[in-house]
Amino acid sequence: MAEYPNPSDLLAHRPPFLFCDEITDLEPGVSCTSLWRLSGDETFFSGHFPGRPTLPGVLIVEALAQTAGLAALSGQDFTGKLPLFGGIDKARFRRQVVPGDTLTLQATLGRMSKMAGKATGIASVDGEIACEAEMMFVIADVTDL
Repeated sequence: MAEYPNPSDLLAHRPPFLFCDEITDLEPGVSCTSLWRLSGDETFFSGHFPGRPTLPGVLIVEALAQTAGLAALSGQDFTGKLPLFGGIDKARFRRQVVPGDTLTLQATLGRMSKMAGKATGIASVDGEIACEAEMMFVIADVTDL
């Protein structure tokens, strides 16, 4: 079994906004699969929605973007860079994600340049698609921030 880096070794995100708990597959600069285990203790569940906690769709898309970031930042071309969200296209939500679910996040990089890139992502729970989206991001130099 391959050993993969901890997501926090590659991403600048930190709790409570680091949504990738574990990398389960990684092809540097090409694709990444990660897991987000939802305990139910996350603060957003108490307000979204009381009595029927549901993971907000925008957080699913953010988790997909973080997974795409893992794919990009694991490649040599983007070491020390910071991918920033540039856009979302064709986002579709297919099922609710609730406390206790483990979200499997798969992202594949598309066209990439030194300044921007595209990725596609699929989030699923137990093999059922919860969300699909196309994402665009810009690549920032950390020294520019």
